[in-house]
Amino acid sequence: MHYRPLGRTGIKVSPYCLGAMMFGGIGNPDHDACVRIIHKALDSGINVIDTADRYSAGESEEIVGKALKGRRDRVVLATKVHGPMGDDPNMQGNSRRWITRAVEDSLRRLQTDHIDLYQVHRPAPDTDIEETLSVLTDLMREGKVRAIGASTFPAADIVEAQWVAERRGLARFRTEQPPYSILNRSIEREVLPACQRYGMGVMAWSPLAKGMLTGKYRRGEKTPDTIRSRHFPKAMSDEGSLDAVERLIPLAEGAGISLIHMALAFVVAHPALTAAIIGPRTMEQLDGLLGAAGVALSDELLDRIDEIVPPGVDVAPLEGAAYSPPPITQPSLRRRPIAERKAA
Repeated sequence: MHYRPLGRTGIKVSPYCLGAMMFGGIGNPDHDACVRIIHKALDSGINVIDTADRYSAGESEEIVGKALKGRRDRVVLATKVHGPMGDDPNMQGNSRRWITRAVEDSLRRLQTDHIDLYQVHRPAPDTDIEETLSVLTDLMREGKVRAIGASTFPAADIVEAQWVAERRGLARFRTEQPPYSILNRSIEREVLPACQRYGMGVMAWSPLAKGMLTGKYRRGEKTPDTIRSRHFPKAMSDEGSLDAVERLIPLAEGAGISLIHMALAFVVAHPALTAAIIGPRTMEQLDGLLGAAGVALSDELLDRIDEIVPPGVDVAPLEGAAYSPPPITQPSLRRRPIAERKAA
């Protein structure tokens, strides 16, 4: 497997990253089976694992920690902070108070003394980015964190974080982890150009569009009863996504590859992308995903994909997973008071 630079960190990573979200209660509760999956991925040449404290309430990190005993030094270990880890309103977010505690919890669960890439899972509009970068800088100076990154940040937030880091003399985000797939291409407009401008590595989550690009979900057929369909029923039955899939399947068949392999190879073909995050729940799924490592799409095939889903366009809804700025979710932030509207 060929290895790529993770932005300008000097770290080299495989073009496919093992995502650990499905390890634990949310996906596969069998710790021994998950450990075997992790070992198989590492033996196959994958050298980067991505998890988060939020995944199965810390259980995913615990499984990864078990699997890396005796292998830690050869693995680029990434985890994330932000999501709620309890009922206490302060056990979440991007504050110094929470991150200082959360990193210690992650280190304990992962059974390690350092994290290679510590990522802020989502933006927190109620917290100054300087506050977040300041504590992350301190963690790097203490040796607990080697590099820092963001996940699912809008382009404007990426640029602001870079500007604040430079002005305040703080560590800067070296990576971004956005959603990206054939069906979700909006980051091609601003996010990826911003990452390239600042030399940031990019590891894409959901390269199979929540499973829509596995070929399991077809027009006119009953929606399979899966973890994805139970958690994201609208996304798995979206008409636009199903239309695109029906056009993509014969395209992959004509190229002699599976839809899954075409989807993964599409993601890593973009010059801004460092790696695609694959998230198997079973050994069978891992085996199917690993086959994409030897697939390279031709320019002609990429042009055909562009005809089905144009560059910069989102076809599939990222139900319940994407970041929405406060004005999108809070009507009061996009509507003037009624008295002002009447006066106008």
